[in-house]
Amino acid sequence: MSNSVRRVVIAGGGPAGMMCGFLLARAGVPVTVLEKHADFFRDFRGDTVHPSTMEILSELDLLGRFLQRPHTRIEGAEISWNGQPMKIGDLTHLRMPAPFIAMMPQWDFLDFLRDEAAAFPAFRLRMEAPVAGYLEEAGRVSGVRLASGEEIRATLTIAADGRDSIVRKVLPLESLGSPIDVFWVAVPKPPGSASGLRGAVRGYRLIVLIDRGDYWQCAFVIAKGGGEAIKARGIAAFRDDLRAAAPDLGDLEAALPDWDKVSLLSVSLDRLTRWHKPGLLAIGDAAHAMSPVGGIGINLAIQDAVCAANELALALRGCEDTDRLLHRVQGRRMLPTRLIQGAQRTIHERVLKPLIEGTMKMPEEPPLAMRLLDRFPPLRRIPGYFIGHGIRQEHVRSPRG
Repeated sequence: MSNSVRRVVIAGGGPAGMMCGFLLARAGVPVTVLEKHADFFRDFRGDTVHPSTMEILSELDLLGRFLQRPHTRIEGAEISWNGQPMKIGDLTHLRMPAPFIAMMPQWDFLDFLRDEAAAFPAFRLRMEAPVAGYLEEAGRVSGVRLASGEEIRATLTIAADGRDSIVRKVLPLESLGSPIDVFWVAVPKPPGSASGLRGAVRGYRLIVLIDRGDYWQCAFVIAKGGGEAIKARGIAAFRDDLRAAAPDLGDLEAALPDWDKVSLLSVSLDRLTRWHKPGLLAIGDAAHAMSPVGGIGINLAIQDAVCAANELALALRGCEDTDRLLHRVQGRRMLPTRLIQGAQRTIHERVLKPLIEGTMKMPEEPPLAMRLLDRFPPLRRIPGYFIGHGIRQEHVRSPRG
């Protein structure tokens, strides 16, 4: 058994964990980030880096180097309603350092944060280090126990290890339910294809196309638990469903010869009702699992990390008691969590569920709100503003040590 002590241990090397580790190490706080996998490569993770996240990178003097990495830029959004295209969002007006969404594979983003954090002596990253449990002494969490049996003690343990985090067995969890799942596929873009972020509604089918340069990352929405029934119909029938939703997709036979190229996301919508206990704090997906609606999950996780560093870095650096401060993180971040999850739940129940179950009568004409956004370009700035800034945008206040 190891009795090594690090002031902060972060379980999870995703966006929340890596950003929080970077910020605390930057402030001079010794921190170890524990990632259970051997690398960051996982396909179909959240890849949408919003303007609010890039503003944080700008405040850290990292934005220029971040944008040197390969990415595609999305400056607006459009939707096709029964074949009628409409523009419904515009980010170009935002007075922000990067008025667009940067599409970058999440593993590249995490590699970037790792490389930048390595400049700080206080930062340590351990791969292949899955957390199996928490250590407790005198009623407070005092570190973690790895699956290997190794114990790592810490003044503060931060759970940033996603919706499957063991913190959800320790702290109370509220499920909001979800009527949908999502099939993810990648389809090469034919020459001359449109670009940007596109949604397509046709009949009782909904697909979202995310521009990844030379291919579309496609999210095909299905009823919760319906994946096996769709698979039982065969890959050819699934290709027909995709083509019916988006007829201009490329060569699906070549892109999807079998189910190996299809990834199923079981959508969850839930949150911890308490994010902390003495010695322990949850952030990111560990604290609140988001729907893919809006592509907001990675950006909420980053905002949580910035808030946690803002509230805790000085106390941690000064070896002060942080238990009395943990509630501040939840107190600030619960409002945007509730509002965004509430909006996602409304979209799930009032739009997506009746759509995919065929109980909604789909008008041939698009809804009035979409038609107004398409007809009057200034109105597109409204959804663009909320996409760009989010709700209760965080700014870096943690010190540089």
